[in-house]
Amino acid sequence: MDIDKIPRWILSLEQEDIAFLRNFVLRSGSLKEISKLYGVSYPTVRLRLDRLIQKIELSVQQEEEPFQAFIKGLAVDSKIDLETAKIIIEKYHNEKGK
Repeated sequence: MDIDKIPRWILSLEQEDIAFLRNFVLRSGSLKEISKLYGVSYPTVRLRLDRLIQKIELSVQQEEEPFQAFIKGLAVDSKIDLETAKIIIEKYHNEKGK
């Protein structure tokens, strides 16, 4: 397989995300089955899937605006809080506009 043909969003995922995605597909997208597999509640699995969706969306956006996508990614991964991410992005846009 030619690595240049693998979509960038797939390459940006962590191993844990890829395993979750594989399990999700193998179980026909059943969040109920995934919750049984991981031994967690349905809402926990739903939150995990929502975060994975956000990561994929951010990866696609990153091609257009890498810094902003990086900051949003930190917020999605709970490495910084959402308010801090908004402040950094606003400051970035203000500085960029000067």
